[in-house]
Amino acid sequence: MIVKSEQADFKEIYVIINDGASAYRGIIPADRWHEPYMTAAELKEQIDDGVQFWIYRENDEILGVMGIQDKTTVTLIRHAYVRTKERKKGIGGKLLQHLCALTANPILIGTWADAIWAIEFYRKHGFRLVSEEEKNKLLQTYWSIPVRQIETSVVLASTTV
Repeated sequence: MIVKSEQADFKEIYVIINDGASAYRGIIPADRWHEPYMTAAELKEQIDDGVQFWIYRENDEILGVMGIQDKTTVTLIRHAYVRTKERKKGIGGKLLQHLCALTANPILIGTWADAIWAIEFYRKHGFRLVSEEEKNKLLQTYWSIPVRQIETSVVLASTTV
């Protein structure tokens, strides 16, 4: 079942993000990796900045999380993670499909350039990689990330933005 997260889900969202992000260890540039991948303070900052998390729950356990953030003219999908032990069961696809249905805006997704599995996941669900020039413009416009992260990321889009 997919439901909007509540404040009581914060700790579990934090745990799932950091468990799921373990897939990036050794893949993303070493200067961008840290433990934990996302601190509780960073998660709170993301929520305060308008990221609304949705959760996939089964048998009273949260198995996956995905955030959505309205940026007026576009919508961002943010922080999409599934518990390591629950991967490859369609949970991410169900969350993505649900969040895409929540907006009529073009949808943008940023991820690490070397996370080939993530890029392929989004492409399988109809997203396209944008050009390097467009990526740089979009990341600078809609995300608040360091220049180094812009250099090592890609953006996928649902439609022409």
